Amino acid sequence: MATPTKSIIPIYTTKGDAEAFLVYPYIYNRIGEWIGWITSQKEIYSVLGHYVGYLSKGPRILRKRAIEKAITRKRPPAKPPKVYPPATVPLAPMMPELNHSDIDVLLDEAERLHTADSGEFRDDLD
Repeated sequence: MATPTKSIIPIYTTKGDAEAFLVYPYIYNRIGEWIGWITSQKEIYSVLGHYVGYLSKGPRILRKRAIEKAITRKRPPAKPPKVYPPATVPLAPMMPELNHSDIDVLLDEAERLHTADSGEFRDDLD
């Protein structure tokens, strides 16, 4: 019996571009490198365990402009294998306008989702 394969779900920006892919629970960039993961509450964390935002309908990764309470860093899961995103993706669905209090992470703060070997939140080697 063949094992079922997990589906690759494109994550879009507000402009309609597929900038990330979800293979539950991992999130990958357009070239298939691991950049984050999602919890069962639809919260998105970076590969280093820092809170990034949440997955909205559409799907988009959104974040509140002002976060009132500190969100604790979570321990990242084990590094997954690289995936190979599809060459073509469906057109983005019609998405509602963003509230002034929300930002599109993949469009406005893409540096929050980086690979494990890059990013400004990495610990120093010293």
